[in-house]
Amino acid sequence: MSALLRVDRLSKQFGGLKAVNDISFHAEEGEIVGIVGPNGAGKTTVINLVSGVYKPDKGTVTFRGQVVTGMPPHSLVRRGLVRTFQAAVVYRESSVRENALRGAFAKLYPGFWNTLLNTKKARAMRADAEQAADELLEWLGMTAVANVKAGSLPYGYQKTLGMIVALLASPKLIMLDEPAAGLSPEEADHVRDVIRRVNHSGVTVVVVDHNMRFMSGLCHRLVAMHHGAELAEGTPEAVLKDPRVIEAYLGRGFEGVETL
Repeated sequence: MSALLRVDRLSKQFGGLKAVNDISFHAEEGEIVGIVGPNGAGKTTVINLVSGVYKPDKGTVTFRGQVVTGMPPHSLVRRGLVRTFQAAVVYRESSVRENALRGAFAKLYPGFWNTLLNTKKARAMRADAEQAADELLEWLGMTAVANVKAGSLPYGYQKTLGMIVALLASPKLIMLDEPAAGLSPEEADHVRDVIRRVNHSGVTVVVVDHNMRFMSGLCHRLVAMHHGAELAEGTPEAVLKDPRVIEAYLGRGFEGVETL
């Protein structure tokens, strides 16, 4: 079976800095694949390259059997590849439901004139978007806060809302950039449960984070990065025990997975 996403020898340089250096990995349909590494390893740059925010200097990105290298983000969203960002990107003064609708309109936008004139097509698509948003909010347990201003939510729930916005674009694959960053242990557990539910619903997940404890309990496979290059790949248990990964995180002289 061919991979849903395949990244081959991707590289990106900013001035004299090689942010990503010849990295390759893949994600099969239904997997949760984690990209881990210490701060500055190049993880977010990989997400930016795959999602079309940056164009690579070399290498290819193949999604659903089609080469999509360098395509703009909106084109990738239409093909089913969606990403989130490190920070919880919400309209703080808008309600949770209004924020969620942004994702639905990525697929259900009726066009400028239909929207301006409030045509029958625009009203029908608006109704479909609202129904999709309400169903997803209920599924992820956020109906009770649907009319609350997004900026008043705990940070972990703002992160969940960011995922809801992405999911309403009907992705085949969602890329999550540092979903556990800035969260308390309880909030991180909540976000990890949400990611599992999303994956169990049939969405393939590629997740980037430096929190090894969070990632080891979530991912089917890990790709460890250091200085922009791949350091190790395999099951979480194998990667966590790899001496090169331990050294990259903690320096020389540490042994054993317990230290991570």
